[in-house]
Amino acid sequence: MEKNSEFIEVIRIINDNDGNSSFEKGRIPVLKPIKTTSFWISNKTEEWEKSEHTAPRKQYVVTLDGKIRFKVSDGSTFIIEPGIILLAEDVEGKGHSWEMEEGEKWVRIYIPVIDSGEDFFVPDY
Repeated sequence: MEKNSEFIEVIRIINDNDGNSSFEKGRIPVLKPIKTTSFWISNKTEEWEKSEHTAPRKQYVVTLDGKIRFKVSDGSTFIIEPGIILLAEDVEGKGHSWEMEEGEKWVRIYIPVIDSGEDFFVPDY
C-alpha cells in the first residue's frame, strides 16, 4: 500500500459465506468521525482470547504496545503492531486466534462501531 497522510493502514477480519474468517488489507481516511458510544483500554490477556474466537462486535482495535500475529480460518496470518489498526468484523463463524510475536504484553484500545455506523474501510485491491 502506498503511504499517504490522508489514510491510516487497517487490516480487517471478515466472515465469508461459509462462516470462515479471512482478512483483507486496506485503509481508513483520517479525521473522519466514527460513530461509537464508548471505548476502553486493556493490557490484560485471558488465555481464551488466544484461542479461536469471534469478535464480540464490530470494533476497531488500536495497538499501543506489542506485536501480535493473528491467524484466520484458512491458516493465513498477519501482524498487528503500533501503526496498524485492526478492524474486527468476524462476529460469526469460526473466528480468529492470535499470539504474541514480540514482547509480553499487548496494550490496546477497543473502539466499538455502532451497529448502523460506517467504518470507512477502503480495501486495497
